[in-house]
Amino acid sequence: MSASLPDDVMKQPDLLLNRELTWLEFNSRVLHEAEDDRNPPLERMKFLSIVGSNLDEFYMKRIGGLMQQEAVGLRELTVDGRTPTEQLRECHEKVRLQEARQREALAELLRELASQEIAITDFAALDAEAQAELRTLYTENIFPLVTPQVTDSAHPFPFISNLSLNLLVGLRDSPSATLSLARVKVPIGAGIPRFLRTADGKTFVPLESVIAGNLDLLFPGSTIEACSVFRVTRNANTERDEETADDLLALIETEMRDRRFAPTVRLQVSTGMGEAERSLLAAELGLDRAANVVEMDGLIGHRDLMEIATLPIPELHDPPFAPVDHPAVLRTDRSIFHIIREGGSLLLHHPYQSYATSVERFLREASEDSKVRAIKMTLYRTDRESKVIEHLIEAADNGKQVAVVVELKARFEEERNIRWAGRLEEAGVHVTYGVLGLKTHCKTTLVVRQDFDGLRRYAHIGTGNYNADTARLYADVGLLTADPMIGRDLTELFNYLTTGLRPKRHYEKLLPSPKHCKSALLQKIQREIDLHTPDDPGGIQIKTNALEDVDVTRALYRASAAGVKIDLIVRDTCRIRPGLAGISETVRVISIVGRFLEHARIYYFKAGGEHEYFLGSADCMSRNLENRVEVLAPVEGERLKRDLRFFIDTQLADPRSAWDMHADGTYVQRKASARTLVRSSQETFIE
Repeated sequence: MSASLPDDVMKQPDLLLNRELTWLEFNSRVLHEAEDDRNPPLERMKFLSIVGSNLDEFYMKRIGGLMQQEAVGLRELTVDGRTPTEQLRECHEKVRLQEARQREALAELLRELASQEIAITDFAALDAEAQAELRTLYTENIFPLVTPQVTDSAHPFPFISNLSLNLLVGLRDSPSATLSLARVKVPIGAGIPRFLRTADGKTFVPLESVIAGNLDLLFPGSTIEACSVFRVTRNANTERDEETADDLLALIETEMRDRRFAPTVRLQVSTGMGEAERSLLAAELGLDRAANVVEMDGLIGHRDLMEIATLPIPELHDPPFAPVDHPAVLRTDRSIFHIIREGGSLLLHHPYQSYATSVERFLREASEDSKVRAIKMTLYRTDRESKVIEHLIEAADNGKQVAVVVELKARFEEERNIRWAGRLEEAGVHVTYGVLGLKTHCKTTLVVRQDFDGLRRYAHIGTGNYNADTARLYADVGLLTADPMIGRDLTELFNYLTTGLRPKRHYEKLLPSPKHCKSALLQKIQREIDLHTPDDPGGIQIKTNALEDVDVTRALYRASAAGVKIDLIVRDTCRIRPGLAGISETVRVISIVGRFLEHARIYYFKAGGEHEYFLGSADCMSRNLENRVEVLAPVEGERLKRDLRFFIDTQLADPRSAWDMHADGTYVQRKASARTLVRSSQETFIE
C-alpha cells in the first residue's frame, strides 16, 4: 500500500459519497427495523413513525435547501460531483422506493396486529353502530374546531400550514350549480389525536376519514361529488444574517414567522384526486407537478403512527427497561461533589445509567449546596417539563451566580428556547445567546464550589442534550469531573461564550470548535500516520452521528493508505468508502440502528501506545467543526479508558444491529446463526 495518495486521486469525486443519499441510506436502515419481524409489533410501528418523521424533516431541511439552490441557478458541483438538480432527482427516486416499502410494511404489520384485534380502518368500513358512536364523539369534541373554506372569486385560496392534513372537497349546492371546491383543515394537535378509537378501544379511524364521512355536518344540503386528502411540506431554511441584526431575539422570532410562510417543497395527495384538483393545488402552491406532487396510496403522514405505537400493551413492546444508578452514586447521603473529588471522574452511559441520579442530581445539589458559588451552563435543547430549568432558577433564588448560554437557533426548538430564556431572565439568571454567527451546540456545565482547600471547579461534559426525555431514548455518554485543567478550560470557554470576544484563548485539555477541534483531529490523524509501522500499526476509531467533513474524510483516506487501521461507527451520513484497493483497505464502517438512537461521539487514537480517548458534542461535519461551538474532552485514567474500550469493542462486534458498509456505499445487516442467542450491543449494555 502507498504511504501517501496523490492529490489528483484524493480529489476524485467518486471517492466521496453524497451527503443526502447516504442519509437516505440511513433512513432505509431505520425502515428495515419496521420490517424486521424479530422486533415486537408496536416497536415496528414506532420505527414506521420515525421513518415518516425523518422524511418530513429531510424535505424541510435538505430538499428545501436543494430546491433553493436549483431556483437560483446554482451549477457548482458538490465534492461528489453532483448538481442540485441531479441530487434532487436521485433523492426523489430513493424516497419513492422508501415510501413504497413503508406502505408494504404498514400493511404487513396491520395483518399481524389483526390477531390482537388492533386495526386501522376507514370510517366507511365501520358498521352502523360504530359509525354512530364516532359521529357523536366527533360532533361533541372536534366539529366546532373545523372550519371549511371555499375557493372562488370571492374567497382566495387559503394559506396551507406546514405538515397540516387537509381535505379538498368538491361539492354543488344544487344539481345545476357550478362545482365548488372547499378546503377543510384536519385539526390535529392541541389535544386532538390523529386516530379516533371506537368503543372497543382497539379499532382506530383516521380523523380525516371521520370528517370525510360526516361532511353533511359541514355542508348541509350540498351534494358531495369528491373528497380527497392532501398534505403540504414547507422549507425550513429561513435563516437570516445574524451579523446585521440589532436584536437577535427579534431576528429568531422573525425567522419563525418566515418558516410558517416558507415556500412549499412537497405536496402529498391521496390516490383518486382528480387531475384538475392536483393542478390547482400545485399551481396555488408554486410546485412543479411532475417533481413535487406525490400520490400516496393509503395513509398520508406516517409520523402520527406513534399514537398507536405507544399503546400500553406490554407483550407487543420490547421488554421493559429501567436505567440503573451509576455505581459511584448509589449512596445518596454523600455529596456528589465529594464523590467526584475523592473517587475521580465518572463516565456516564445513558440511557443504561440513570440521567436523573447523575446529571440532574449534579445540578440539583449544585442549586442547593451552600458552598456552591456559581453555575454556568450551555442549553441547546431541553424537555418540556425541565427539571434543569427548575434547578437553575432555584440556584439563582439561593443567591448563586448563574449564567446560561441559550441557543435560540436550535432547529424546531426556537419557540421553546425563547420561552425558557425569558423565564430564566425573570428569575435573575444571566442569559446570553452565544457568539454571533455560531450555534452553541456543546453540552457543558461548570460548577464553582468553595471546598475546604479553596475554590474548586466541577464539570459535566456530554454528548447529549440536557433533556430528560431524550436521555431515556438516546444512547449518549458523559463525563463528571473535577479535573482542574478541564475546569480552567471551561472557564475560558464560558468567558468566550458570554462576551463573544475572540482574542487568542489557550486551552490545556479541551478541544473546542470552531478554532481548535478540527485542526486537532487532523493533527492526530497525521500523527497516527507518522507513528505507524508494520510491527506497531497505528489505530483510529471514531464513533459519530455523521462523517461529512471532506478534510477529515481525506485525512482518513491518507491514514488508511499508510496502513493505519481505522474503525468508524457512523450512524447516518458517511462520505468515506471502505475497502477500496490501495486507498481504504484498512477502513471498516459500521452503522448501528436499534432500540435507542445512537447519539454518542467518541474519538480514539492509539497515539503510540498512549491510547487517547475523547468524548463530546462534535460530529465530523463541516458545520460542527467550523460553524458551531463544540467541545471534545479527554477521557483519562485507566478505569474510564477500560469502560470506553468495552463500549467500542462491543459495538464493533455487534452481531444483531450492526450494518457493514461496502465500497459502493450500500449496507448489509449482520446475520448470526439462528441457533445462536444473538444480543445486540444495546441489549448487552442493558444486561
